Amino acid sequence: MSTFSPWIDLSNEVEEATLATRPIVALESTIISHGMPYPVNVQTAREVEQIVRDGGAVPATIAILNGRIKIGLTPDELDFLAHPDNHEHIAKVSRRDLAYVLSEGSHGATTVSATMICAQLAGIEVFVTGGIGGVHRGATQTMDISADLLELAKTNVAIVCAGAKSILDIGLTLEYLETHGVPVAGYGTEDFPAFYSRTSGYPANFILRGPEEAARFIRTQWALGLEGGVVVANPVPESYAFESDEIETVIGQALKDADYRHITGKDVTPYLLDRVKELTEGKSLETNVALVKNNAVVGSAIAVALSKKT
Repeated sequence: MSTFSPWIDLSNEVEEATLATRPIVALESTIISHGMPYPVNVQTAREVEQIVRDGGAVPATIAILNGRIKIGLTPDELDFLAHPDNHEHIAKVSRRDLAYVLSEGSHGATTVSATMICAQLAGIEVFVTGGIGGVHRGATQTMDISADLLELAKTNVAIVCAGAKSILDIGLTLEYLETHGVPVAGYGTEDFPAFYSRTSGYPANFILRGPEEAARFIRTQWALGLEGGVVVANPVPESYAFESDEIETVIGQALKDADYRHITGKDVTPYLLDRVKELTEGKSLETNVALVKNNAVVGSAIAVALSKKT
């Protein structure tokens, strides 16, 4: 049992890394249970974990199993989360859901916000994901704003991502983050990436030109007592990127389809991602896999840099 929290279990690999003060990278599990189809989901999860190891850090995929927060998963646990036969028994867990799923002894796949909470409980400073949630299009009527943004305002975890998902209102997402004092840094770019595309048309707040510079920035942020996360926005590899106009047309159609089907709440994002995959004949899934792997490379390098004495 972890000494961090009575609700947490560390895998052997993560526990050994913690005791040895080796760098650890948190990974979310919603992308496995609700973000990608089987068997691409489990294959990607395993490959991303290996990329983290190859980068000199230890992967800690986070999920809730039988009412326990698991920091680091076994191969069998990854398979359980990935297999579609189990998905109806695996809740999609945000901050709102975390205590209930634990108290019920249930299973849950952690979103960005819940993964941040669990990572901080376990003392993990770097978290790699695909893209953060944000302000949904039409939020002026629906008030649909991802819990990820509020979590970024209060939880000290640095997120390496390919920006915000293109299905969102990225301008309003960045405005929301600015209001809450969350720094948004472009990794090697002055443009804020839009998940499937390398640019969103909006600038990042700052440019970070490598892992050491990123580590210095993150350390300084928290040393000043400035609570909250840091967004490190890392563009999708160019060979897998969509042109902005191309993906915008596809997303527009997916949004119309979601509205027609009256899909709302936490079902919106997985539906839109799946519909975009259908409309792009699978190309968007290839892009999703590529950007997560690319983020794992960068996140591992930043975690290693953070672990060095400064």
